[in-house]
Amino acid sequence: MGETDDCVGCNGVSISPADTVRRQIVSWGRLKCDSIQLIRRQRFEYRYKATCHLVIMSERQERDDGETVVEGAPKSSLRLMSRKLSFVPAGHEFYGWQIPRMLSRYTYFYIVPQHLPLDPDARFAETEFKPRLFFFDQDLWETLQKLRAQAGNPDRTEKGYAEALSIVLAHELLRLNNADNGIASVRHSVRGGLAAWQKRRVAEYIEEHLSEEFSLFALAEIAGLSPFHFSRAFKESFGRPPHRYQTSRRIEKAKELLAQHATSVTAIGVKLGFSDTSSFSTTFHKHTGTTPTAYRRGLE
Repeated sequence: MGETDDCVGCNGVSISPADTVRRQIVSWGRLKCDSIQLIRRQRFEYRYKATCHLVIMSERQERDDGETVVEGAPKSSLRLMSRKLSFVPAGHEFYGWQIPRMLSRYTYFYIVPQHLPLDPDARFAETEFKPRLFFFDQDLWETLQKLRAQAGNPDRTEKGYAEALSIVLAHELLRLNNADNGIASVRHSVRGGLAAWQKRRVAEYIEEHLSEEFSLFALAEIAGLSPFHFSRAFKESFGRPPHRYQTSRRIEKAKELLAQHATSVTAIGVKLGFSDTSSFSTTFHKHTGTTPTAYRRGLE
């Protein structure tokens, strides 16, 4: 991909303490691959802001606690991040901390937007990309897997193939961003419910944050709509307002946990974000007509 290392000036994600991870860095000039292997299960922090785009491929990653922030996107305390992707546009800040549950493995891909050999009509360098945190896209994942495989054996890397993959990667990012912008361009005239991709993404976010309180603004940002239009579209799609929908999903999850008999009623309430057993029982009874204890007894 050229003789000069265009990524040299692009500082990578800083991880502290640095000795908690092992890093393997391979650069093909306009694209740099930074493979991370966690070697100790201890609390660590990370931070990044640079002139390069950053794509994160979380191959195997779980945490007991932590928080991740990408400037311009809702922050996340998601604990199961395996097979998740994140995208940090150039100039946006990315930071967070975590207490790992396992010896994680993930890969950072740094892209110099100005120097990719793309058709000028693609306008990749001029595109204003939206940040994306913990999502999944099959086509993008497969492209990153191929690049990761090339980086895993740098002695046998075919530079021409890596360059071709970098172009594919850029087009995958443009495709995702253009899909978002296609919705954003009509955000002020939304009628009816959410689009399929909006409904899926919002539902996934709520499932991942069942135990947390979230703002209407955060959900609207995920869908690319104003809070006002999002509220109407959400109710049209799900049949109820966002917080009532979240409560109904909590109750359905509670039913699953109560059927397992391995966790106490009190622990289930706490796990699902209820302040105490009384509030859990009251909400459960309101939705099911019975208490959690009676529901569990009825399953025996």
